[in-house]
Amino acid sequence: MSGYFSVMEKQGFEELLFGHDASTGLKAVIAIHSTILGPALGGTRMWPYPAEEAAVEDAMRLARGMTYKAAMADRNLGGGKAVILGDPCRHKSERLLRAYGRFVDKLGGRYITAEDMGIGEKDLDWVRQETAHVLGDSSQGSPSPFTAYGVWRGIKASARAALGSDSLRGLTVAVQGLGNVGGKLCAYLAREGARLIVADLDPEKVKEAVSRWPAKAVAPEEIYAQECDIFAPCAAGGVINEKTLPQLKCRIVAGSANNVLQDRAWGAELMKRGILYAPDYVINAGGLIYVDSMRLGLKDPAEIRRVVGRIEDRLAQIFKRSAAESLPPEAVADLMAEERLQSGAKAATSETQA
Repeated sequence: MSGYFSVMEKQGFEELLFGHDASTGLKAVIAIHSTILGPALGGTRMWPYPAEEAAVEDAMRLARGMTYKAAMADRNLGGGKAVILGDPCRHKSERLLRAYGRFVDKLGGRYITAEDMGIGEKDLDWVRQETAHVLGDSSQGSPSPFTAYGVWRGIKASARAALGSDSLRGLTVAVQGLGNVGGKLCAYLAREGARLIVADLDPEKVKEAVSRWPAKAVAPEEIYAQECDIFAPCAAGGVINEKTLPQLKCRIVAGSANNVLQDRAWGAELMKRGILYAPDYVINAGGLIYVDSMRLGLKDPAEIRRVVGRIEDRLAQIFKRSAAESLPPEAVADLMAEERLQSGAKAATSETQA
């Protein structure tokens, strides 16, 4: 346990909570990174982790990313994340999710949950039966279309910075992952006239993509080596690593996946190779903006898309500062997020002293 405290201190975590319910088999971890700007918001992921330590590491990494995502999206929210250990296809049940809802409710609103891998809108309906601290259930709709819209706008900003134009017509985009976000992103790209290369672990999703759009299908392990203008990772994290980076034949890496870089060092390596990287927690913030808009009572889709569209301008600022300061874009994004967090901390201190 001392190892976890060391990481918490080093990375600025506030809380790391473990929940267990013997009657349902629930084993869950909630990581709250920061509540400086507001309550910690972050989805719940259900996954058959190979070890408990891997689950905790994933929760902490994702929670920290949510803090930075909320700060860069200019939302009054902190960062948190939850993981449930188990196979969502075999172990998920109403009783388990309601037990998880009671776990969330004990935090009194310090943590607000939403959907993530393995947890969908209907699952959140069961969670909501035990706690009000839920966003993105079936009564509110999925945030995925707004995430995809934001990624599309972010890809346009990336193309402008790296290729001199925000038009995607005629460009080749390799999309890894055709789930709720990746599939919708393909629709935006195809509508604009981009050529698609697609890969997914589910052959049915690939088959559907090829039938809907002029897309070339490749095996999942082949997607990295495709000749393309843009590589769009929209599945699991850590896909830019020692093995995959040398295979890349693109000018831009920009997609919806969280924690795209397995290690921060790979961001600097991308920059050395002349590959522009759109920081993941900036470009994929559309879903966060959507669920927070629901929380604040803003339900007009057109207005929410307008706010999500600011991702394009935000990335343009990051790329401009990156070029001026010779820093990788993700380092610039971190600096900008930390500047907002520091400003929020100072404001909180001033209010307390007053």
